[in-house]
Amino acid sequence: MELSVTLVSAFTTLLVTLDPPGLAPLFIGLTQGMTSTQRRELAVRGSLISFAILAAFALFGAGILGALGISMGAFRIAGGLMLFTIAFEMIFEKRHERKEKTTEDAITKDHIDNMAVFPLAIPLIAGPGAISATVLLGGQMDSIFGKISLIAVIAVSIGIVFIALILSNRLNRFLGVTGRALLTRLLGVLLAALSVQFVVDGVKSAFPG
Repeated sequence: MELSVTLVSAFTTLLVTLDPPGLAPLFIGLTQGMTSTQRRELAVRGSLISFAILAAFALFGAGILGALGISMGAFRIAGGLMLFTIAFEMIFEKRHERKEKTTEDAITKDHIDNMAVFPLAIPLIAGPGAISATVLLGGQMDSIFGKISLIAVIAVSIGIVFIALILSNRLNRFLGVTGRALLTRLLGVLLAALSVQFVVDGVKSAFPG
């Protein structure tokens, strides 16, 4: 029961930090002038690279922290604060502006074949918030089954992102400016609550007494 609740929380956290509806209009700008086949290839490659990055951090993130002498409690607090910053940006429409600027820079300066790596996979999909959330969630999964379950959750979340990229034109028209703004703010509030919970858990872990 406890694992299922953790997995639901993990899925919610990842979905909010990945922000598929917010990525859709950015993907449209990034692929301006491309054919539908090229867009699909870019979406597939970017999604696979993002999955590999997040899966690696889910499996080895906690070990890397241990090697650096950073406790999971300290990282939970730091990661929670970072996620709260992202939530603040989402609520006040700052995150979309920042991501949009990253996309514009890439279009003007980096017309290269590996666009799927930058800026699609990093930092638009697997950005600092998603990576931090993945490390935090991986630290909560002690068993092999828990790790495998988390990888499955990451795969499903990235799959939803991929669908959003493929259906970006339709999704953008369906949501409209008002719909995207409303959904982003609602997701921001939810992420803010989850990030505060990360900080609370981190304080309890760092100061068990």
